[in-house]
Order: sequence, then structure tokens, then C-alpha cells
Amino acid sequence: MVRLVPHSDVSRGQSKRSAALSSSLTTGNPPGTGRRQRRAAETRLRLFRCALQLIAERGFPNVTVEDITEAADVGKGTFFNYFATKDHVLGVMTEIQLGKVREAASLASQGKQTIHTVMHRLMLRLAEEPGRSPDLARALISSFLASKSVRKMIVCNMMEGHKMIAEVVAAGQKRGEIDPRLQKEKVATQLMQAAMGTILLWSAHGESALKEWIEDSFQHFWRAVAVSGQGQKS
Repeated sequence: MVRLVPHSDVSRGQSKRSAALSSSLTTGNPPGTGRRQRRAAETRLRLFRCALQLIAERGFPNVTVEDITEAADVGKGTFFNYFATKDHVLGVMTEIQLGKVREAASLASQGKQTIHTVMHRLMLRLAEEPGRSPDLARALISSFLASKSVRKMIVCNMMEGHKMIAEVVAAGQKRGEIDPRLQKEKVATQLMQAAMGTILLWSAHGESALKEWIEDSFQHFWRAVAVSGQGQKS
């Protein structure tokens, strides 16, 4: 029997595991040093990975919680310790992407790399998960659009990510890499649109590696925002 817990308790627990998951994917070191936290992050990630594989093969509507737990070799009750519903598994994707944006913001603040390098790396990193296959990218996009609860998670994380990218842009303007006449918020929007739009178009064609599409999109983006003469300096 699945133990029911108050939604607020579930949300708090999931938030902690979300932070651990994001950190484990970007730095390899989840917050805290306890084995329990590490195992929780690993289990949640395994459920997510198995769900992705099944979604790519069958489409989100045709995948059940039982399918996911069987593939991950965990009990159904364990699934609900990490996710409120099947839809919330897709929310992990936005957590992963947000973790990559946090990593970029951290690199920018450290000042050891050019902003061109930081933003180029970010674009490539954002394409990693959906770039596993065109089928997966298409399944994720259609699932995101079909689920109201997932869309809410996406919007929330995108707003946070947009704010951090805007600060990376501001750092680039201070260092003389990005045109200071541009509004940092609009440049951040352009980067997000370039990444998301490229993934969408690639998923429809799928004729070559997504990395090639992302490289091309980033170079066009950078030429549009960079200070004249900056080019592709790293």
C-alpha cells in the first residue's frame, strides 16, 4: 500500500531531491555528504532515465508508472516517494536544464573563462538531454505541451533560468564582449529561443547530430550580440 503524505511534505522532499539531482548532473557532487542523499538522487535519476527511454519508444501517453518502475527495478511505492504523478517525471528535465544554467552563471561569476566560452558551453549542454534522439525530443516536446502541470514547472524554471542567463549577459557587457546597448533580458531570451527553436527544428528533421545544429545557431546568435571584433575568442 502506498503511504499518503501531505502535499507540502512531498513538495519539500522533492525540492531537496531536485537540488541533489541538479548538482549531481552538473558537478558530480550532490549537496550534503550523506549516503542517503546520494542514493535518493541516484534513484530519482534512474527513474527519470528509464522514463525517457520508454517515452522515446512508446510516447508519453502509452507509458505507465508500472512500466517505469519495472524498468528501473523499484517498487511502485518508491516512485511516489519521488514524483507526485507520472507527469512530474518530465519536470526532471527542466531541473536538469536549470542546473546547467546555474553552472554557467557560476562559471561567469568566477571570471576564469570568457563569456563567449561560457555561453557556447551552455548552448551545447542544454542540447545534451533532448539530443539523445529525434524521437525523444519529439516525445518530450509533445508531452510538455499536453500537460498543464508540467508546463507550470517549465515556466517556473524557465523564469529562474532566464534571470541567471541575463546576469551572464550583463557580465559579458561589463567585460566588453557583448554589445552594452542591448538589453540583457532580451539577449537572454534570444539565447533561450535559439536553443529551444534549434532543438524543435532538429527533431523534425533529425538528419544529423543536434550538436551541429546547435553550433551553427550559436555562431549566428553570437555574431548578433557580440561587440565588433570579439568574433569567437575563448
